[in-house]
Amino acid sequence: MQCKEKGRTVLERSSHRDITIWNQETFTSDSLSLIGEEPLSIRVQGNPYAVIMRTPGEEKEHVAGFCLAEGVVDNPDELISIALCDIDDTNVIAVTLTPERRAMIDDILDRREFISQTSCGICGKEVVRDLQSKIRPVEDDIRFDIRRASRCLDEIANYQPLRKTTRGAHTALIFNRQLDLISSAEDVGRHNALDKAIGKLFLDNRIAEAGLLVMASRVSYELVQKAARARIPVIIAVSRPTALAVELAEALNMTLATKAKGIGLFVFTAPQRLIDQT
Repeated sequence: MQCKEKGRTVLERSSHRDITIWNQETFTSDSLSLIGEEPLSIRVQGNPYAVIMRTPGEEKEHVAGFCLAEGVVDNPDELISIALCDIDDTNVIAVTLTPERRAMIDDILDRREFISQTSCGICGKEVVRDLQSKIRPVEDDIRFDIRRASRCLDEIANYQPLRKTTRGAHTALIFNRQLDLISSAEDVGRHNALDKAIGKLFLDNRIAEAGLLVMASRVSYELVQKAARARIPVIIAVSRPTALAVELAEALNMTLATKAKGIGLFVFTAPQRLIDQT
């Protein structure tokens, strides 16, 4: 697979803005860093597929993770290239598939049947039923020490340079089965951060190593969907999930837990994967 990419530093992915602060008594001037947000147009086989808002940077990995989540590809070998349409323009990116893969996904490219994060006009039961028919349940072959897994939440602060600068970024961390960190990403959108983190492993043919996803955000059903497509069995997040996320995680045999402040973890589904080894 061939690609072009142009990296962005933290400073290039954010900007300074002069502001006025009122402290209920006086007005003062200061400046704040704001996280960048730009559209990314994704073209598949030469045709427009999606336009998403995201923080610039890691375009190749972002699109790879997005394509895996959407069902456009199942493995990196089905990608001929992910390339910027212009080396100086990182906002338009083209995906070229192998002829064999292209012939398999007419319904997805036509966007007639596949439910993506931008879908509307459907109810929760239809979402779970449709995704359950397209994504097989995750295997129940992994166990984590709940204390060590919980401590992975504490790792978030060490991998948030953009958030430290702008206070506006979401973070996704992926750990392997030994709970070693193997991928991380930040973005203005939590879906984008996850796509980027997954995309890095996917393009390196290391996605099978993923065992635990940690999110510094609320977990919605779309994030469960993306993790399930990547075959990540355990999700631990800072904020509580939506009801639909719990339904989908249960249907796909995924472990979903969130931080319980001052207590430990709330485990919503498949608790057997988190065990106390003390």
